[in-house]
Amino acid sequence: MDNRKTLTNHVRRMAESLVRMGVGHAVISPGSRSTPLAYALASTELVDAHLHVDERSAGFFALGLAKATQQPVVLLCTSGTAASNYHPAVTEAFYARVPLIVITADRPHELRDVGAPQAIRQMGMFGQHIKYDVDLPIPEESAAVDDYLDRQIARAVGMSVTEPKGPVHLNAPFREPLLIDFEQELPTVTFMERIAGGTTFTTGQKNQVCDLISSATRGLLVMGECLPGFDKGQVWAFAERMNWPVICDPISNLRSEVPDACRHLCIDSYDALLKNETFAAQAGPDTVIRIGPNPVSKPLTLFLKRVRPQTFMIVDESPIFRDPLGIATHHLQVNAMDVLSVEASTHQEASFTEMWSTANDVAAELTRSYRSKEVHEGDYVRTLLASLPDGSDLISGSSMPIRDLDTYFQKTERDIAIFSNRGVNGIDGVVSTALGIQTARKRPSWLLIGDLSFMHDVNGLLISRMQTVDLTIIVSNNDGGGIFSYLPQASIPNHFEQLFGTPTGLSFAPLAEMYGIQYDSASSIEQLESQLGEEKTAPLRIIEMISIREQNLQAHREMWNAIGEELDHNGF
Repeated sequence: MDNRKTLTNHVRRMAESLVRMGVGHAVISPGSRSTPLAYALASTELVDAHLHVDERSAGFFALGLAKATQQPVVLLCTSGTAASNYHPAVTEAFYARVPLIVITADRPHELRDVGAPQAIRQMGMFGQHIKYDVDLPIPEESAAVDDYLDRQIARAVGMSVTEPKGPVHLNAPFREPLLIDFEQELPTVTFMERIAGGTTFTTGQKNQVCDLISSATRGLLVMGECLPGFDKGQVWAFAERMNWPVICDPISNLRSEVPDACRHLCIDSYDALLKNETFAAQAGPDTVIRIGPNPVSKPLTLFLKRVRPQTFMIVDESPIFRDPLGIATHHLQVNAMDVLSVEASTHQEASFTEMWSTANDVAAELTRSYRSKEVHEGDYVRTLLASLPDGSDLISGSSMPIRDLDTYFQKTERDIAIFSNRGVNGIDGVVSTALGIQTARKRPSWLLIGDLSFMHDVNGLLISRMQTVDLTIIVSNNDGGGIFSYLPQASIPNHFEQLFGTPTGLSFAPLAEMYGIQYDSASSIEQLESQLGEEKTAPLRIIEMISIREQNLQAHREMWNAIGEELDHNGF
């Protein structure tokens, strides 16, 4: 077998093995050293290949695809610093538990550490933010190498999709020449299938959990991020059976499609409620079950840490259970459905559930009706949420956007799914993540993002020149880092604007013109309502919402104070 046939067999084998292990998407960035594998993936019918010229944005685009599909997605780039640009997305994927198969093409071993161009130390480059990494062999005519390749890919993908899910790294060295034979017969892969069993309770464990739940008199169910496919009906069946209030994080996706019979159990204004010390002092649970990662709300976090419930069960299929508060008493290492289906008896105090439900109604009504003198970001977000159609997706940036969604996104019968990168809560890569999610789900999609976060990932828009996209980007432009106005740094005026406010004075109109993006700017609620009602005439649309940081801060604090006063007035 000549070199070209050997190389073709090697990369086609890699592509076929990836498909057999469940890979359906590959995000490829152009480069010379990755040429043979790029050819193999692009010519494989069962792989949807996406081209992105910026590796940092490509990483987050793949992250969005994997988050939405919950299937492993391949990332492929050439050697050198191209691979370094994947690190932010790899880090988010590691902590958010998203399966990515990162494949970095490399120079052959004889060109490493000898001064060859575009050759860096790629093995171990992602440090501890990777679940598994392997330096694959150079293509050669060897049945042993073929068998090794099949099984290394099976191991890597298996590791990626096993809890805790996450990124894996395959380093793939190639010697020149790098062209393959597209007409060559496909190789026969010898590894057939991965069959993975689930983790379930034994009878004794189920009885133990049943006793813990049954002993609760002030039970509270806390729901963190839940991705598509999670059975919301099971959550509400458990809550109704046990009469437990359910704390619904915005990315739990439990605030949408809420059954009428359970609306009183859906607690969506807890962030405002728990800012009121009098209410918080009465509302402590004795038992908590938390499903998913820790929610966004800091008042909720401080409340649970202060209360330190007698029983705090964390449901997590991974042995590395997430407990940033250090208050877990039990780790239930099973699928959440196994916990929610436990037939426990209830001894819940009806007055506890009623207190949470009634207080939530008070806070929610004031949140809906409160209007400040000056327009602010909360008004904009409330207006956006009211306009979203049934069957749509909303992707949120970090910092203020996700916190405003926590405040203003209230329970609804509509099907509105919310996504956000909360693995490490970064503001980078959000545009690309949103485009990846929309590409996978193909639903009407909106992105709510701050101005600085948008600037971080402007290159994410490049993929719109390579493939069809459909996204409306709502940019909250307060000319800087709005969240710092809420933090202790704001109490010290020295260097605040220089170090934290960081105003840029930029408008996104010229950017929209460069990309051919439909563009509007809103400085009032009336303008935003009108623009949201207009027809979308281009694949990408930007609506730039203009606000002032000081007014945003004042309006939020006034509303929270008003909610606190109303709770006091109602006897909480």
